Amino acid sequence: MTHIATEDNKLIGNIPSELGLLSNLQELDLFNNQLTGNIPSELGLLSNLQELHLEGNQLSGNIPSELGLLTNLQALYLGESQLTGNIP
Repeated sequence: MTHIATEDNKLIGNIPSELGLLSNLQELDLFNNQLTGNIPSELGLLSNLQELHLEGNQLSGNIPSELGLLTNLQALYLGESQLTGNIP
């Protein structure tokens, strides 16, 4: 699996940390849902990830520094949330 697209599906709850186990994932689209809580640091394990779309949720807390490990990341969307801290 290289792409997960669940945008605009009214998903609720936290982002599962188990997504970090999907080593071939290149694009993760979770935007415009009702996701809450922190961004799991395990997403920093997604070494092939090129795009991460988390905007339009109710995420909070610090942006995990582990996202700085995503050397293939070309696009990061975190807007419309309650996240704090620096983008790594």
